[in-house]
Amino acid sequence: MDIKPETPWDGTPDISARIVVAISRVSSVLRAGMWEFATAENLNPTQAEILQLLKDRTQGVRLSWLAAQLSVSAASASDSVASLVNKGLVRKARAEDDGRASALWLTDQGKALVGKMMSALSFADDAAAALDAGVKDQLLVGLFKLIAQLQKSERFPALRACLSCRYFEANVNPGTAAPHHCALVKAALPIAFLRIDCAEHQPTDAATERRNWEAFA
Repeated sequence: MDIKPETPWDGTPDISARIVVAISRVSSVLRAGMWEFATAENLNPTQAEILQLLKDRTQGVRLSWLAAQLSVSAASASDSVASLVNKGLVRKARAEDDGRASALWLTDQGKALVGKMMSALSFADDAAAALDAGVKDQLLVGLFKLIAQLQKSERFPALRACLSCRYFEANVNPGTAAPHHCALVKAALPIAFLRIDCAEHQPTDAATERRNWEAFA
């Protein structure tokens, strides 16, 4: 005899699984947009991602950092960077903090192409902008909390996020709408204003960063 489900929803995956699927689908849409742009500009997807990662970086970045962000080998990242240098989109020079090492910057041509890329991917920003303000705040906070949990797995690449910045002062005003503080601008920092990628970011020490993420989780 067939056993009938107790409710019509017995086969529904749990909400955590559906959150992961939703994020994966959004990522696929963004990746498809990136690949479409890359193809039109005679780039491969990795090269396009490298340009995006170098956006708004006034200090040169190391090849090892790029490889970690892209989850590829140093050799693979090096090949893509060499192609971008040959195209005049990326400049390679001595690192400002270590004359023995090399660092990477966007050239003016590269910056112009990244601007074009952002325009091509603006459909995603438009979709997010169309959300209700309260929904956007909740979504941003939820994503920060998810990142905080993923940090525990040590699989998440380094971010220029507020929680990993030496200017970030956690829980200075607990229980308020702006519990944190930014020492750079000397102002209270509401949760909804937390940045995932900040051009003024200065890394804090590993122990402080870990405490910040753990507290946020």
